[in-house]
Amino acid sequence: MTTATRPSSATAFRVEPLTCSIGAEVSDIDLGEVARDEAQFDRLRSLLIDHKVLFFRDQDITRAEHVALAERFGPLEDHPVVGSDPDHPGLVQIYKDIDSPPEHFENAFHCDATWRDNPPFGSVLRCVEGPAVGGDTIWVNMAEAYRRLPETVKVQIAGLRARHSIEATFGARMPMDQRHALHSRFPDAEHPVVRTHPETGEKILFVNSFTTHLVNYHTADNVRFGSDYAPGAGNLLQYLTSQAAIPEYQVRWRWTENSIAIWDNRCTQHYAVQDYWPAIRKMERAGIVGDRPF
Repeated sequence: MTTATRPSSATAFRVEPLTCSIGAEVSDIDLGEVARDEAQFDRLRSLLIDHKVLFFRDQDITRAEHVALAERFGPLEDHPVVGSDPDHPGLVQIYKDIDSPPEHFENAFHCDATWRDNPPFGSVLRCVEGPAVGGDTIWVNMAEAYRRLPETVKVQIAGLRARHSIEATFGARMPMDQRHALHSRFPDAEHPVVRTHPETGEKILFVNSFTTHLVNYHTADNVRFGSDYAPGAGNLLQYLTSQAAIPEYQVRWRWTENSIAIWDNRCTQHYAVQDYWPAIRKMERAGIVGDRPF
C-alpha cells in the first residue's frame, strides 16, 4: 500500500493512513472542487486504488456536487428496493429514525449488490445527519483476507464459483409474488469465489452475506458420497465469509455531519453498525456501475 503523499500545486492533499491494512483520511481537500478538476480527481482516484477506502471530514457539498463527483468514476446505478432522491437519480437515501422499520442488511459484512451480474465499482457515501455517538461503519480489505488464507484453502477454492441473491436477502420478507417478481428482474448472479482486481491484479476473496451457495463444489475431488456435500460446502462458505470479521483486515470510521467515504467495492466489504436507535442516521450514497468479475 502506498502511504506517502505525493503533493503538487494542484493536488496537495494531506493523506493519513488509518490502519496497516486499509483506509486513509484525506484532508486539505474540497470534494466539490475535485469534481470539477481533472488533475485533483486523478490524484484522488489513485489514492483510492492505493488505500481501498478514503475518508473526508467537513465536506459541505451539494447533492449535485455529490453526484458529479461520483459520476467522475462512471455512470450511477439505482437500487430496486431502497429509494433515490427524486431530483438526483442514483443518489440513494438511507434514512433511519425511530419510526424506520427494522431491517438487518447493513449490519452484516457485505459487498454492495453482488446480486448483479456487474456489481458496483464503488460508492460515494455522505453523512447528512448522524447520532452523537454510534452508527460507525467498518470496511474490510478482502485482498488481504485472501492473501492470508492458508495455502491449502487457496488450492481448494481455486476455480470455485458461487451464487449471489437479492431474492434471498432484500426479497426474503416480501410476499411470495413480489419476491418472485424481484427474482425475475434480478436473477441470481454467479461470480468466482476469488476474483481478480481489474486494475491492481490482486486476488480478492469475493463471497459475502449476499452469497447463498457454492455452485460447482460437488465434484469427485470434494465429494465421495452425497453426504460429503452437506455440510462440506456450507461449512467452507461459512468459513470464507467469516474472514471479513477479522479485525486485522478492517478500518472503522466514526461519522460526523458532512463526512464522506469513497470505497472500491471490488476489493472491500463493509458493515454499518446499528447501535444508535432511537437516534437518527441519514446517509446518501451514489453507487457507481461496475463490470463483471473475473
